Amino acid sequence: MISRDLAIALRDAGLTWHPESGDRFQLDLPDAVESEVEADVFTVSDMTIEAHRYPTGTILGFNGTTEWALDSVALADAVWLPREDQLRELLRSTFRALRRLDDAFEVEVEIAGDRRRFEHPDVSEAYGRALLELIGRSR
Repeated sequence: MISRDLAIALRDAGLTWHPESGDRFQLDLPDAVESEVEADVFTVSDMTIEAHRYPTGTILGFNGTTEWALDSVALADAVWLPREDQLRELLRSTFRALRRLDDAFEVEVEIAGDRRRFEHPDVSEAYGRALLELIGRSR
């Protein structure tokens, strides 16, 4: 799973999230509440946490199964933690290779003819760093 810091960097760079069942996220609430729940990872599910889409925005509705009282949060108050397969899909045609090194994974992408490699012990983090570079270059 990618780090919260990388997930926030991706969001701030412009990565948009359209919640689907199975997606993981953390809350990004004001400081008073954040310290209590920032480490909790939630999963969108048709039974427990549903994405409700309205013309004014998407709300993540908690269906009474969480251990603390929270009915819903705006999508803007959530930090998406994309999975490895989602990150790879977002790289689309720029993705060239995934290699296992001695103590890390290396993701290779090609952006505008320039080949770049991103290493990290966690494969998701390597994919995420490559995606952050892609988003940054596409701006």
